[in-house]
Amino acid sequence: MRVLVVENMIHSDLGQVGVALGEAGAEIDLRRPFTGEALPADIHAHDALVVLGGEQSAVDDHIHPYLPQLARLMRAFADADKAVLGICLGSQLLARAHGAENLLGQTCEFGWHDVALTAAGEGDPVLNAAGTSFPIFEWHADTFTLPEGAVRLATNPAVANQAFRIGRAAYGMQFHFEAGTRVVEDWNRIFEDQIMGIDPHWLERYPEHAARDAEQADAAGLALARAWVRTIRRVEADGSEARKLAAASA
Repeated sequence: MRVLVVENMIHSDLGQVGVALGEAGAEIDLRRPFTGEALPADIHAHDALVVLGGEQSAVDDHIHPYLPQLARLMRAFADADKAVLGICLGSQLLARAHGAENLLGQTCEFGWHDVALTAAGEGDPVLNAAGTSFPIFEWHADTFTLPEGAVRLATNPAVANQAFRIGRAAYGMQFHFEAGTRVVEDWNRIFEDQIMGIDPHWLERYPEHAARDAEQADAAGLALARAWVRTIRRVEADGSEARKLAAASA
């Protein structure tokens, strides 16, 4: 299993998704296009794609000219029925890739917030792994309209489209379910100045927030990560086997 992981800023962290991929024995191909590193030209060398969050918007093409290519790559993976996971900015790019509108600066959420599954989410093999509602870490100001053909899977009063699926296994998650307690505490330290600008009381009240939400959020995040990893099909392995069978019968 070979998984392409795209980081969009420094100090991104696979977190719980990395744990689940490690358990599955996945090979990770990590790309950082915000540093000038090239994205793959096509989808054939990878079985799945993960696109992490970032401080830019999904339409900041003038600052990050790789974004249109990344959106096209996400669309290509999804169209080929390969598993795709977009987290925060990644979910906004997945929505963009499928023709939705990116809504900038309209929905600021930071910290652990509750999300609830829709009826479709309760029947979804990934989202239902976490239960019908759960606290999960949020850090965003942008959101998006639901792409045509997508299924809304989770919501909350602040953001209608907390999670959606397109096709079999292309998932957009607005919330940072990869950010377990270790990642959140790293971000508290690394991004102290930015956090103080968003919520001046977050750091001093962090122990209270963590005591209330961290354990349940960690469990939900890992359950979601493991469930998404189970959607990955080893396309290349299947293709290699098919070629072997064809050669044997020739």
